[in-house]
Amino acid sequence: MKKNLGKIDRIIRFILSLILIYLGYFILPNYGIVFSIVSYILAIALIFNALSGYCGLYRLLGINTNKTCDLEKNKKDNKEN
Repeated sequence: MKKNLGKIDRIIRFILSLILIYLGYFILPNYGIVFSIVSYILAIALIFNALSGYCGLYRLLGINTNKTCDLEKNKKDNKEN
């Protein structure tokens, strides 16, 4: 899997996952267990994205916020020329 998430994007996803875990544990059980489970599933997905640096949805949409990949690609292009 090629990394397509930048540093800021990964940090935001990790913080959002912590918020979702908090909501799922403390707030959402009052509204029903289904909301807690959905919150946990989303948090796990965001943690995976944050730690791996890869987002499948970004790949499908052609989005790349990882600047280091762009720099490496430019270096390879310059070496070929």
